[in-house]
Amino acid sequence: MPADQPHGATAASQQPAAQQSAPTAAPAAPARLAQAALRDVPWEIGVAKPDPAIVVDGVTRTFGGLTAVSVDHLEIQRSGITGLIGPNGAGKTTLFNLLTGFDQPNSGTWSFDGRSLGKLSPHQVARLGVVRTFQLTKALSRLSVMQNMLLGAKDQRGEGFFRSLVPGVWRAQEKANTEKALDLLARFKLDAKKDDFAGTLSGGQRKLLEMARALMSDPKVVMLDEPMAGVNPALTQSLLGHVKDLREQGMTVIFVEHDMDVVRDISDWVVVMAAGKVIAEGPPESISQNRAVVDAYLGAHHDAPLTVDEEERVLAEAAAAIAREEGVSGEVLSSESTDREGTQR
Repeated sequence: MPADQPHGATAASQQPAAQQSAPTAAPAAPARLAQAALRDVPWEIGVAKPDPAIVVDGVTRTFGGLTAVSVDHLEIQRSGITGLIGPNGAGKTTLFNLLTGFDQPNSGTWSFDGRSLGKLSPHQVARLGVVRTFQLTKALSRLSVMQNMLLGAKDQRGEGFFRSLVPGVWRAQEKANTEKALDLLARFKLDAKKDDFAGTLSGGQRKLLEMARALMSDPKVVMLDEPMAGVNPALTQSLLGHVKDLREQGMTVIFVEHDMDVVRDISDWVVVMAAGKVIAEGPPESISQNRAVVDAYLGAHHDAPLTVDEEERVLAEAAAAIAREEGVSGEVLSSESTDREGTQR
């Protein structure tokens, strides 16, 4: 052994190379990557994101004289969970409909990965990798759970009339799709229901089925419209876990939700809408501190007058109202007593 060789080097040199190399650090989870990317982003409306998947510019939608959506600029960070919140009628679902082709705007442009989604139909948007679920589930109740799942697979070779007559063309793909559907159903704990009609599922189970069916198309962006609405507490925790799993798989998630505890739990970034406009953006902890958000949910000046002068004015108006009521009551009581005395006489 050479004199300058460290003791034990011979044994180490006989170990496999994989064991000799130092352990490499595991790649950061997408959750941490999204949070890190957004950490230094200002809490400003329409702020640019480090790696936007969806970009919205000047999108408006009116119904008669009502402006349902008017978004000047909005960017959705890739591989993160963005919560879209706001009071009822804020335009959240309308914005979802516009982004996924279920409705067309009066003006504006929006894109996914730099490709315009304007004037595309819903199935064309889905083929690009942007899929959505609905507030009211769209499960086909007279098909089985498994049949609903298979409908979500894309580029199925047997869908053409003539190709369907040649089983060799589509049989292998059909088998692969069935195996994939079974894996997803097991993941969402619906595998025991695979042969049941979708119409027999509970509301929460239909939400799970709709999310599982959306994953059959290997989406890049998943848009969830109130996924927790009408779901019992036991299934809510399961749904929350599945939404977080989507992010861990590198997908971009946008979801509409009213429960602020849910929003704080899973969101990397929150966008707040009111009267069709974006009124605030920021991480979950910033939203509860935003005056515009509090006013949108509870009404402006809901808690107390803003100044001493306003407080004195409110107190003076209340005192005057009480005095008027007492004056009216006194007059009524006086007239009643006079009438009674006259009657007795």
